Amino acid sequence: MSVQPPMYGTQDASYQAAGGIDGLRRLVDDFYRIMDTWEPARTIRAMHSEDLTTARDKLACFLSGWLGGPKLFQERYGQISIPMFHTTWPIGETERDAWLGCMGQAIELQPYTPEFKDYLLRQLRIPAERVVAVQRTH
Repeated sequence: MSVQPPMYGTQDASYQAAGGIDGLRRLVDDFYRIMDTWEPARTIRAMHSEDLTTARDKLACFLSGWLGGPKLFQERYGQISIPMFHTTWPIGETERDAWLGCMGQAIELQPYTPEFKDYLLRQLRIPAERVVAVQRTH
């Protein structure tokens, strides 16, 4: 009998594959470290405050619930619509690509399976695309 890999996107399989909240915090720390140093991300880094403490917590908490883990963002910050939240900043395809580039690099640094790395970046593309689509209508 073969053991089936976890079905990402069901229950908390994705959250567990990411290493729980500690794994997500490592991912987010790497993401913002890359954003601080990667030249193509200069524009999106400028959209953030100098102190990234709150941004780091919000992203880790959001990812927790989004990946099927505890709904930490809602508990701490309330409900959020990712596309609508981002309408206060000019986010187009260049900014989307920079964000996904930072996240892709951060994902590669994690001890995730290759399958989960691919899955996670594909899934993150969805809200990134929605942010750009909402920008076009506002």
